[in-house]
Amino acid sequence: MSEQRIEVSKQFSRFPAGRYYSDGPFSGQRFREEILVPALRAEADGKIYVILDGLMGYGSSFLEEAFGGLVRVHGFTAKELEKRIEIVCESDKSIIADVREHILKARFAGPS
Repeated sequence: MSEQRIEVSKQFSRFPAGRYYSDGPFSGQRFREEILVPALRAEADGKIYVILDGLMGYGSSFLEEAFGGLVRVHGFTAKELEKRIEIVCESDKSIIADVREHILKARFAGPS
């Protein structure tokens, strides 16, 4: 089993914000479509560590679209994502709980 590390501050932006592409260049939709989904497809049996340290803030809309959208838009299950993605954030552990909550709530939401 392989693993991959995605350091958001280095591989995407230190200033992630917004939900949709139309909200700016570092939106949750862009992060999901251009980074998370390709990683999940490439690492079909591996663990993906998403490191959220080093960010200069984050919006709940960014996190919800990036992670909740994996369930709503792409059909991943919460159980599958729990096994495949590990959120790392030493600077603010509450972000880990926020991401989990967005994934769980997305099970009950319709398509975006």
